[in-house]
Formats: sequence, C-alpha cells, structure tokens
Amino acid sequence: MKYLLNYSLVALLLASVFASFSYLNIDLTTLFAGDGLSQMGSYASGFFSPDFNASHLRAIGKGALETLAMSSIGTLLAALLGMLLALPAAGRFGLFAMSLSRLLLNALRAIPELVWAALVVLAAGLGPNAGTLALALHTAGVLGRLFAEALENVSDEPAQAIRLAGGGRAVAFCYGTLPEVWPQLIAYTLYRWENNIRMASVLGFVGAGGLGQMLYFHLSLFQEAQAASVILAMLVLVLAVDALSAWARQRWVSQ
Repeated sequence: MKYLLNYSLVALLLASVFASFSYLNIDLTTLFAGDGLSQMGSYASGFFSPDFNASHLRAIGKGALETLAMSSIGTLLAALLGMLLALPAAGRFGLFAMSLSRLLLNALRAIPELVWAALVVLAAGLGPNAGTLALALHTAGVLGRLFAEALENVSDEPAQAIRLAGGGRAVAFCYGTLPEVWPQLIAYTLYRWENNIRMASVLGFVGAGGLGQMLYFHLSLFQEAQAASVILAMLVLVLAVDALSAWARQRWVSQ
C-alpha cells in the first residue's frame, strides 16, 4: 500500500508537469530549431569580454554604492518598523492590537519587493528612494514576524523580576527581555540584509536605481560587454556582503 501511494504521487506530479506544459503552450523544441542555438551562442559570447573602461567602471562603482546603500538603509528601516510591529504582534498590548499588527505584517510580506517597487516608483519617482522604500516595506513584514516569534518564545522571568523590583514596563523590556532575544534579532536582520543586497540588484529593472538599473539599460541596448561587467560587479558585491554578514554573525551573535 505504501509503494502504491508513492507511485501514485510520482505519477500525479508527472501528470501535473505535462499538463502545465500543455496549458502554457511551451514548446522547448523551438530552442533547437533553425539557427536558434547559433543565435544563443553568438549572444552569450558577447558576455565573455567584459568592458573595463575607466568611465564605465566609475559608473559601476556609483551603482554599487547605490545598491549597497539601498539594501543597508532599507534593512535598517525594516528592522525598526518590524520591531515596532512585533511588540503588539507578540501579544504585549492586547488581543486586538495583536490581530491588527499581524494582519499588517502579513500584508507587508505578502507583496513581493518588485511589486512594492513598482508601486513606490509611481509615487516617489524613479531612483534609489523607491528601491529603498520597497525593500523596507517587504522586509518589515518578514522581520516583524520573526521578531514577534522570538519575543513570544523568550522567558518572561527576568522582566517579571524587574517589574517586581519596581521597574516600569519599558525598563523591564530593555533590561529583562531585550538582552535575551538580541542575538536572534541581530541574526535575523543580518540574514535579511544578505537577501536585500541581492534583491536591490534586481529592483533596478523597475527603475529603482543601482546596479540593476544599469544592467537593464545595457541589456535593453544589447550591450553585452557592459552588461557583463555589471554582472561581475553584482557578484563581487554579493560575495563581499555575505562575507561581512558571516563575520558579523560570528562576532556578535555567537558570543
């Protein structure tokens, strides 16, 4: 019976895949028909000679700084907003506030960054401001939920001891609760910063500035050499941020 169930599940998955191809009218044979392979090869070969012209590298450096600033400021704003929403979401201000804040957090993280960027661009215009706000809004929903779960699972005894000693709610939270969850909050924030540096590179495709906007510009003009150097800059930036985040987690969170 167990094997029959497993085989039935595999057959259902395969049927779903074939049905998806049929429904979407996807025909992979067109990739290999005619001169399709030669055209793909000639287009891809343009990426093997990146443009390292001085003026282009200066533009890439400016775009990289914009991307880094967008991700950093967006993550910082998201952490602050997420913390403000996490407190009521953890049930510290009553059932109504908890339900309302959780609904808001769900709404913020349910909308992807690209959709937020497209909406913010209409209101704030093209540029890094739109990308920063888009990252902040979506990440606030993610971090707020993670922060709320961390606050729910923390021991309440240190805070209660401070309250019994005469301390207020704010003092009890800052000295009794926050030190217990601080490593988790830092780890969550650094992890989301790593994700945001990647997403900030993509948001430029909807006009949100940074390296992504440069990449979209060069690809739209079929400037493969310039696009290749932008892609390399994205790779270097992501690797650098990953290394810095890993060092920060080991330095601050592991202690």
